[in-house]
Amino acid sequence: MTPDAPLPAHSLTVATVQADPAPGDVAGNARAAARLVGRAGGARLVVLPELFLPAYHLPALRADPAGTDVAADPDGLVADPRLDPLRAAAADTGAAVLVGAAVRHPDRRRTISALVVDPSGTVTVGYDKQQLWSGERDLFDAGRRGATLLVDEWRFGLGICYDGCFPEHARAAAADGVHGYLCPSGYLTGSAHRRDLYYAARALDNTMYVVFANAVDGADPWRFNGGAAIYDPEGRPLVRGADTGEDVLVATLDPAALAATRAAHTMLRDRPSHSGTSRATLAA
Repeated sequence: MTPDAPLPAHSLTVATVQADPAPGDVAGNARAAARLVGRAGGARLVVLPELFLPAYHLPALRADPAGTDVAADPDGLVADPRLDPLRAAAADTGAAVLVGAAVRHPDRRRTISALVVDPSGTVTVGYDKQQLWSGERDLFDAGRRGATLLVDEWRFGLGICYDGCFPEHARAAAADGVHGYLCPSGYLTGSAHRRDLYYAARALDNTMYVVFANAVDGADPWRFNGGAAIYDPEGRPLVRGADTGEDVLVATLDPAALAATRAAHTMLRDRPSHSGTSRATLAA
């Protein structure tokens, strides 16, 4: 981390979403995403849940890869016409949108990815999930590198769900000088304790904002628990959704709060370069 790297000069309004997409219906879910972006109240960045476009429903993703995937070209561009409503929503609102998708790459790799829809309507693969969870490993390939998204003067590390359970993933983003960490996710019911702990911890660990989006509701065993949140750099929720029900939650990220937190909590600056490389074993 470069704790003395320049901070943004201006605040940024962001939105996080919890919603219940329909399994396998990429076109319908793109329309739903467009509607949710329209609810985001002037946000410059909107984050939707993991695999939102096909829905996080592994049986549907297994049964119909051709229908649930979007194809990326060698430059990471996605031209799928099913996403046209979302392109239009980004252009109409001037927001950058991060939305979860299953992506088929030119080399035939299939990844859980975060697509970036920019305000011009261009859709690009922003990041491929690096830490696959459980049955995802049977369907998808792991991502090969991290990514940082620039929105105005703000730098955001990208993660997807299980990535955020690994402190070193967010720390790698912090080492790239990010101001925030974006985590579209799919947490099932019964995981609320971990859901609320991991992303608050990643915020405080790295004195950065964290934007957590999540799926919500659905049918067992694919029932999700919402709780979408935006955490400040001390890990306190600025906004948080309920455990059920669709919602769009909006907050403003403040560079002065970021600066004050980093001045008061200097773990990143104080962390020794040799930390963890040597240890003793004691017998009792």
